[in-house]
Amino acid sequence: MIAGDLVPYDPNWPEMFEEEALRLRRALGHLAVRIDHHGSTAVSGLSAKPVIDIQVSVANLQPLDAYERPLEMLGYTHLVHPDDAFSPFFHRPAGWPHTHHIHVVQAGGNEEWRTLAFRDYLRNHDAVAREYERLKHRLMTELQPTDTASREAYAAAKTDFVERVITLALASESIATKARSD
Repeated sequence: MIAGDLVPYDPNWPEMFEEEALRLRRALGHLAVRIDHHGSTAVSGLSAKPVIDIQVSVANLQPLDAYERPLEMLGYTHLVHPDDAFSPFFHRPAGWPHTHHIHVVQAGGNEEWRTLAFRDYLRNHDAVAREYERLKHRLMTELQPTDTASREAYAAAKTDFVERVITLALASESIATKARSD
């Protein structure tokens, strides 16, 4: 098994996240406004690539060096990408297969809440989580994400599904907020 394979849910993933989150809190200190487990390893029962996805929310995305250096000290590598403007990406170890991914986002920003809304919707809607799992299994057989280009194609192929679920999640959150205020 490599990190590109989908594997059955591992009940150790939340603990693995907590251990890494502790290391990140120590290294980043006050820079980390919040640290969240996201992605498929954060959804109980969902098959996933065995990579712990972590979202680190910071008050300011710039200067990148403020959090890049502490992350490098923990063994993370920054992957320069156009998404750096709203979500710089880091991975550990430097070579493939990775065990951990970090997405840094603006605290309270759109990207932070979109990611958490997607995760929470999957956690609370098992049928949608199973639909996502089937999609991922199908894409894995079609794309074989073993190199950077195929991993990016795999991620891009999930975009329509992810955007649909985020729309549902944000709409249901808006409805719940309105119901609480009525």
